[in-house]
Amino acid sequence: MEAGSIPNPGVLSIIDFSLPSTQKRLFIVDTYNGKLLFSSLVAHGRNSGGLMATRFSNRRNSLMSSLGFYLTGQAFIGQHGYSMRLEGMEKGLNDNVFSRAIIMHPAGYVSEDHIQKWGFLGRSEGCPAIPEQLDSAIIDAIHDGSCLFIYSPDKRYLHQSRLAS
Repeated sequence: MEAGSIPNPGVLSIIDFSLPSTQKRLFIVDTYNGKLLFSSLVAHGRNSGGLMATRFSNRRNSLMSSLGFYLTGQAFIGQHGYSMRLEGMEKGLNDNVFSRAIIMHPAGYVSEDHIQKWGFLGRSEGCPAIPEQLDSAIIDAIHDGSCLFIYSPDKRYLHQSRLAS
């Protein structure tokens, strides 16, 4: 991302896929006041792994999560309820998210109940799905131009990220 390209720099969201899906791994920070606004469960793509997200892709129909920097978009009501568009900012890493219909949305499988029953969160088709009871609060805090960074210590990402810059 270029300097000044983030319309809402006061909020930073980080998804840390080095953590298992049974832990809170979505962190939303108020960068102006240095406060953690949210710490939440978040799902990864079904073909990215079970308990841990270990595989990532930018390809259509991969059903995997994509890594890297994103710009948050408009909030809308869709088939999953209150949702938010995402724009991938890294060519070759996540720039296909719009054509893949990768959005942030609520899902019933992102819950402690699901973890208790199955041992891990349910998985999406590549979307960072969030708990239903937090959808409005999270999306209202970050939509329309804040930065979302999806991280993994995946060596291919680190190599591709260096090549893309």
